[in-house]
Amino acid sequence: MTTKTLEHLAPLPHRLARALMLTAALALPVQASLSQGAAQPVDAGAAPVPDGSPLRLPALGESAAEDFNVATERRLGDQIMAEIRRDPAYYDDPVLLEYLQSLWRPLVAAARARGDIDVDTGAQFAWEAFLVRDKSVNAFALPGGFVGVHLGLIALTATRDKLASVLAHELTHITQRHIARGIANQQRQSLLSMAGMILALLAASRSNNVDMAQAAVMGGQAAAIQGQLNFSRDMEREADRIGYALLERGGFDGAGMAAMFEMLDQANRLNDNGAYPYLRSHPLTLERQSEARLRLQGAPSANPAVSPWLHLLMGARARVLMDTSVVALRRLQELPAVRAGQGAPERLAALYASALASSLLREHALAGQRGREARALLAEQAAPDPAVARALWLLDAEARMAAGDMAGALQRLADAGTRWPDAQARRPLLMMQAHAALQLTGAAREAALRQATESLQTWVAAHPQDAMAWLLLGNNAEALGLRLRALRAHAESRLLVGDLTGALDRLRSGRNLARSGAAGQDFIEASIIDARLRELEARRRALIAERGGRIGDRPGDRADRDDGDAPRR
Repeated sequence: MTTKTLEHLAPLPHRLARALMLTAALALPVQASLSQGAAQPVDAGAAPVPDGSPLRLPALGESAAEDFNVATERRLGDQIMAEIRRDPAYYDDPVLLEYLQSLWRPLVAAARARGDIDVDTGAQFAWEAFLVRDKSVNAFALPGGFVGVHLGLIALTATRDKLASVLAHELTHITQRHIARGIANQQRQSLLSMAGMILALLAASRSNNVDMAQAAVMGGQAAAIQGQLNFSRDMEREADRIGYALLERGGFDGAGMAAMFEMLDQANRLNDNGAYPYLRSHPLTLERQSEARLRLQGAPSANPAVSPWLHLLMGARARVLMDTSVVALRRLQELPAVRAGQGAPERLAALYASALASSLLREHALAGQRGREARALLAEQAAPDPAVARALWLLDAEARMAAGDMAGALQRLADAGTRWPDAQARRPLLMMQAHAALQLTGAAREAALRQATESLQTWVAAHPQDAMAWLLLGNNAEALGLRLRALRAHAESRLLVGDLTGALDRLRSGRNLARSGAAGQDFIEASIIDARLRELEARRRALIAERGGRIGDRPGDRADRDDGDAPRR
């Protein structure tokens, strides 16, 4: 299944663990809800939502499609994601996220082409993959079309096809609405367990035999647990089968799934220390491994000539970023002796990891040296992969920024944009340019800030859910003195991390600033702020009405707010 049990959430930071526990409460939490007694639904009524009010889950009936519909599932997913986005474990590394998206997008397109994504889910679900900064090997699906991937999983996989097989599996959990189906099944199993408890009470009242009562209770629990386990195994088989089809249709090698199963099984056997929570939530049975191998019989290998270089570089980046302690960085900084049979791709990945680790350790000379060695090694190849060359170019810009050479970093980023003008690959360049412009000093600062601001404005118009882009846009606009644009951008950023009150506060400040005339004559931005303020205030009133006249815990955060100006007296 796609959920984690409580014992494996403990190491995660607070908000992420809490959000994932809410997901576990929704989708067959066998150990969480059954290990300490009768099968009772986890009380999610007290679970917080982004604005601080209690989360009231929808009433669930027999039919997941009727009661836990697509809109409800997306809304719940947004609430969970708002908690996750505010957690330090939520990690937006533009370079790694871009690579993850390059694997995710073809799989989503394949699911659409197969008809696995219907009109409702296609329009309302997010279809978003995101990163979790954790060194454990894991991935999970959330309601509403979100999939989280731990950096440890990226670091473990040696090919893109293995990582894509996990993404395809999790995507299938979403397209087949396993969470919604799990909720309906959980309710049926809870009723079955309750029936067992009633039988136990009847037996105890008639015979005064405590042992008989306990046996009946245990029998009811066992029946409920077995029913949930059977349902979970059916879901896993379905996710394997459809996921394999998505792999092939998305242009990946279907053998990646079987290879991933074998790697996970072998790694867990050698090192069963809790570092593989994915195997707890997705039990790797012999049946699943056998079926994965059988699917390969007679099937041609898809795209066997795909270069492994880029994936190895991204795996090296994940290894560095998932644990930035000095001990871990020192270990990755030191180049190991070249092992027999180690090829150029592996050596390049080691150089990449060493350069990035050295940069994080602020040993900038060594970082530059390792970067030059990596570029020289790539140049020796007969046909260097352009995507790998671009990754090394971005690494050099990143190292220059860490060393304080903002002008040099901006020049490298400008060159990268000219050399590799792919529009889908623009995000890392934009994010780095915005960071560098903010730290630049001297006469060139204003021009760099203005260019970054305009580029980010264009980006968020096409990608309005990009919280980091809105935040950087606000910071760059503020540095330029564009106060209305900065307030509006910061409001959008706060909204995307679930802080509705913070977003409203910033929009109100912008409206008051525009009315005072202190921000100049930016009529377009002022009108946008007015429109967004009305929209969010309407959303707030709807939330207040839904939650009984209370939306938060802060002073003045009550239902009697009038358009956000001041509390009524």
